[in-house]
This record gives sequence, C-alpha cells and structure tokens, in this order.
Amino acid sequence: MAALSTAALTLADWAKRLDPDGKVPSIVELLSQTNEILADMLWREGNLPTGHRTTVRTGLPTVAWRLINNGVTPSKSTTTPIDEQVGMLEAWCEVDKDLALLNGNVGAFRMSEARAFIEAMNQEMASTLFYGNSGANPEEFTGLSPRYSSTTAGNGSNVILAGGVGADNTSAWLVSWDAETVCGIFPKGSQAGLLHEDYGQVTVETTAGIGGQRMRALQERWQWKAGIALKDHRHVARIANIDISGIDTTELIDLMEQAEETIVNDLGSRVWYMNRRVRRALRKRFRDDVQSGGGLTYENVAGKRVLMFGTTPVRIVDSLVNTESLVA
Repeated sequence: MAALSTAALTLADWAKRLDPDGKVPSIVELLSQTNEILADMLWREGNLPTGHRTTVRTGLPTVAWRLINNGVTPSKSTTTPIDEQVGMLEAWCEVDKDLALLNGNVGAFRMSEARAFIEAMNQEMASTLFYGNSGANPEEFTGLSPRYSSTTAGNGSNVILAGGVGADNTSAWLVSWDAETVCGIFPKGSQAGLLHEDYGQVTVETTAGIGGQRMRALQERWQWKAGIALKDHRHVARIANIDISGIDTTELIDLMEQAEETIVNDLGSRVWYMNRRVRRALRKRFRDDVQSGGGLTYENVAGKRVLMFGTTPVRIVDSLVNTESLVA
C-alpha cells in the first residue's frame, strides 16, 4: 500500500479533459518538443549492472630502427578502463479509480495522461543527453556538454568556438553514432528504452484529509535506464558559444566545415543537432548557398524531406537551450 501523491489528478483536472459531449478530447500538446536525437541514437547493452566499462588505449609502444648486432628495448602499449554510469529516470501516475470511471471511458482518459508522461520523459532524457552532470547530480548520467567543455582539455580540438560572449549562447553538435565510438547504453540484463508498467487497481493512502485514509487508484509507472558510452571522443564535435542575438552574422557553414574535419576515421552515422533558432539561421544561409551552388541540400530520407549539410542530416533538438555558459 502506498500514499497517493499530491500531484494526482483532481476532479477539476478531469473536468477540463472532457468535451461538451462528455468524451475525452484530443489534447493540444502545447508543451511538446521535437528532439530527434532520441530517434537517431544507437543503443547497446552495457557490460555492468550499473553501466558499461570500456578500455581506452592511452599509449603506444616504442618502436625503433636497429642495426645488425644491435638490439631494441622491449616496450608495450598502455590502456585504462573507463566506467560509464547510467541513470534511472522514473515517474509514477495515480488516478482515483472512481474519477477515471466518471465518463465511462477509462482507457481514453488514462491514455490522455500517459501521453504527457511520455513527453516529459522524452524531454528530460534529451536534456540530460546534453547537459546531464553526474558530478553535480549523482542521480544523472553525464551528458555531452560536460565532456566537451574546454578548448584546452584532451578533446579540446573537437570544441570549436563561435565567438559569442554574452549570456544568450547555444551549441550545435556533430555526432557520429556507432557502438565503437559513441552510443547510448542501458544496464546489463535490463530492458532498452522506456519501460511502462500498469499495476491496475491498487489501494493507496491519501495525503489529503485525515492521515491514514485509504482509496482505490489506478497506478502506472514509467522508467528509463540510460546513459552514454563515449569510447572515442574524436567522433563528436561541438560548436560552442553560438551567439543567438548575433546569429544572422555567424559563419555557421564555415564553423560546421571545421567541425566535420575534426571527425577522424568515421565509422558511424554522422548527424548534426541544433535547436530551431540555429537551424533557421542555417536555412537562411541555405537560400544564399543554393544560388551560389553550395553544398546545402534537401533530400528524401525514408519518405521525409531532410535538410542535409553535404551528406549529413541536420536534426532539430528543442532541448538545446539558448542560455548555455560560455566555453573557453
């Protein structure tokens, strides 16, 4: 038995979800986002119950030219293990059974609420993929931004600065997805993707009124165990400090060309990610570029018209914010 959450749907919430004829309407999802990275990511099962351990080569053996009757000193390469952590994103929904029964269509009523939970899970996952930081928030996994946060770090050559200096900055990302470069991970022995469990009718303890009161509720749980395994930092590039207020004069195409040249030994599927404001500026460049015979095109991919930069698709990620801290 559990206590009913104070975030449970109320009768007023229920009334707002009925059409004048008493049916559950199709809700206009004004809070929904487009985060196409969730559809692109490659996933693999981790080799640890809490994530994935990779081994990275950190040094090559010493080789030498030798003369006859002269030897060579033995040497070896060096490696180091890296443990990648996964996070556990979770949400619960509890609805008074009699409240759900009021209009006679329990399934439609619960589905209208489930859509909101799925959207919230997707938005939080997309945001964490870029901004998660297990150092500051141990319950999260570490996303891409903390890993590519300095031009002087070991992967600094893959961080390109766009020149922004104010407080309205964002980033564009080039990611080459592959199981041997960068990919999503889920714990060993667990399920990939979003897990949904419907517990049906359960007895819960209400938090309103007198403590210890009971009621029957319809209870559901959503859970997503996920993280990122970055095996080779050379397969991700970040264009940081893109000044939103001055984006129309930012040389996006030049910066994107620089970023593409940082991706070495390309094994995977390369994709560009940026928010709507940056992509709109890119499309403006696209109009000028077409007139001069440049490399921006639209292609039909799986029946969908996709903006391409050369041979690389350009996706929208609404979770990329315009208030990023400056990268140096």
